[in-house]
Formats: sequence, C-alpha cells, structure tokens
Amino acid sequence: MPHAFADIAFTPSVKAAQQRDGSRAGYARNFEDGADVFNDRLGEAETEFIAAQRSFYMATVSETGWPYLQHRGGPRGFLKVLDDRTLAFADFAGNRQLISLGNLTGNDRVALILMDYAHRVRLKVLGRMAVRDLAPSDELAQTLVDPTYRARPQRAMHIHVEGFDWNCPQHIPVHIDAEDVQRALDQRDARIAELEARLAQRAADLPASG
Repeated sequence: MPHAFADIAFTPSVKAAQQRDGSRAGYARNFEDGADVFNDRLGEAETEFIAAQRSFYMATVSETGWPYLQHRGGPRGFLKVLDDRTLAFADFAGNRQLISLGNLTGNDRVALILMDYAHRVRLKVLGRMAVRDLAPSDELAQTLVDPTYRARPQRAMHIHVEGFDWNCPQHIPVHIDAEDVQRALDQRDARIAELEARLAQRAADLPASG
C-alpha cells in the first residue's frame, strides 16, 4: 500500500539517500507497494492523541526557500480534528512577527510534529493550510475557542491533511507536565491522609491497657 506521508516526503533525493544507507528496499516494500493509499485519513488513534496535546511544532517555508519552525500552544485539545482530513486551531495573538502567516501567502504547505514526552510518542502531519477570519459569532469560533483560556484568538487556521506518520520513541526524552506531577502528588497525599485517619481510628478503638 502506498503510504501517503512517504509518498510526499520520499522525494528522489531522499530515496537516493535511503539507497546509500541500505533502507530503501524495506521502505519500498512496506510503504510504497500496492494500490490502496493509507495514512491519509486520521483515525481514532490519531484523533485521541491530538485531543490530548497542549502544543505542537509547525513548519512553513518562505518565498526565499527558508524553513521556519514555530511552537504553537494552547489549552489541551486546542488543535481540533474537524473530520478525518481536516485539522483546525485558533491562532492566538503573539509577538506579531507573523512569519508563519506571511510564509503561508506564498506556500500553503505545512508540517506539524506533535510530541507526547511523557509516553515518548510523536505524530508527524503534512498538510496544506488556509487562514480564515474568526468572528466571535461564527460556529467555527464556538468550536475552536475555549472561553476559559486567557488569550485573544485572531484567526482560524485550517489544515487539509495530506499524510501523517507515527515515529518510533528512540531519542525522545521523558518529560512530564508540572500539572501531571502535582496531580500525582495530590493523589499520594490524599492516600496517606486516608491511611493515617484509618490508623488513628483503629488506635482509638483499641481497649485501654490496665
């Protein structure tokens, strides 16, 4: 089966590099043979993974050919799966350099990397992005904007997914969010308090010695 991500990413130069490295035959066999295309539509695993993320990295390319990589963040799940070929998120006000936005006027191609450092998992997505106005009364705004998140949404960013790929965990460092650590500590403290209360109650129930 042709792999949608590989069909885009494995250019002739990439295939030549794979040939020199000895990996070309394996990729040709596993990623390119067959008639049906796969990894071009987001499934349940991708949807659940994307909904759990609070940030991602996004790459665009300028009209002079320079790539630009930007970190995008927001409340958990701010990157929405609208359907199996469409992602969208609210573009919040930032430092107003607008490099990604400018790059998109000449080249709508984007690459996303979503990282789950705690579980050492990453998802790569290739797509084409369209920029849309985001009026507060729009139905899309109701979907993309979290009213409890303290940031000003400026526009909607729509991504038509062309292909995606999961990466192996090799070399991904383990990082855990502070809120997850605090949640674990709170659960531990609550359990300790419960056990201490039970021990105190047992001690109180014992008959007094002579």
